[in-house]
Amino acid sequence: MMVAADCLRLIAVGALAVAIVSDSIVFWAIAVVAFVEGTGNAVFTSAHDGAVRAVVPREQLPAAVAAQTGRRATATLAGPPIGGALFGVARSLPFVADAVSYAISTVSLLAMKVRFQEERDPDGGSIGERLSEGFRFLWGQPFLRTCAFLFGLANFVGPGLLLTVVVLGTHQGLSSGAVGILIAAFGACVLLGSFLSPFVRRALPVRAVLLLELWTWPGCAIYLVWPNVYVLIAGMLPTALVIPSTDSMVLALGIALTPDRLLGRSGAVRTTIALGIAPLGPLVAGVLLGAASGRATVALFAAFALALALWGTLSPSIRAAPSLDELRVDELRPQAEPFVE
Repeated sequence: MMVAADCLRLIAVGALAVAIVSDSIVFWAIAVVAFVEGTGNAVFTSAHDGAVRAVVPREQLPAAVAAQTGRRATATLAGPPIGGALFGVARSLPFVADAVSYAISTVSLLAMKVRFQEERDPDGGSIGERLSEGFRFLWGQPFLRTCAFLFGLANFVGPGLLLTVVVLGTHQGLSSGAVGILIAAFGACVLLGSFLSPFVRRALPVRAVLLLELWTWPGCAIYLVWPNVYVLIAGMLPTALVIPSTDSMVLALGIALTPDRLLGRSGAVRTTIALGIAPLGPLVAGVLLGAASGRATVALFAAFALALALWGTLSPSIRAAPSLDELRVDELRPQAEPFVE
């Protein structure tokens, strides 16, 4: 699945580069390629969790997830300026580089000799039945269910606040470059947080690490006292620092607690919840910024974040989250036995 997704994206992006070089590009082709890239990413991601568990020892899963968070932050920071520089050299060059990256990924995957999944009988069920099974499993595990909805809803806060920073910065008279630096500062702190993640996980219990991201988001409320976009981004940077630590624990426990054959299905359910909620943040932010004020917008997100933090703190399943030491034993697997054929 991962190789097929990479090959599909390589062909789509490569074809776009060829069309640009030949000066035969049409606008709708860009939208089609974007759709193919998004579809390929969904397929790649659904298979990714199983591959991670096959390659990474269970006790190292949190470190691996934190490293991946740092990698994504690096790509977010470096991608736009590198893409802009390549575009300045030749319009097709960013797409050529993107196609080459998929080729390198494909070769890397084919070179890995580790089996990416456990032995199992073929599943003849329909796609709907498989997704339904993934949802039933996720719903039947209190910890995984709580994390899916709790951190899925947290995706409402981050994108909404980042759009708010852009709009408020523009209204405050900042140049586009200055606004870009503010957004880049958030990404830089995520990258720094990935390096700090091992120390955080060693210093704090599992429950505290899970709650870090939730309790730092309400820090944006400092803007209500001092309505300045620099103050708003300063209130968000602590969250950026702890996102890799919380993500590493949430995703690592999710991988460890899920049977191999259900990783893609339950992961697809979690991703659907998260991606379904994420666009609502910018939508609500845009409506409020246009109809009310920056303070009202930030107040809404701060109140929503506080509600999530309280939910996580009071949740029995978060309180009973397994420790890192338990990741080293197979005692986690019996929770999923009723769903294993």
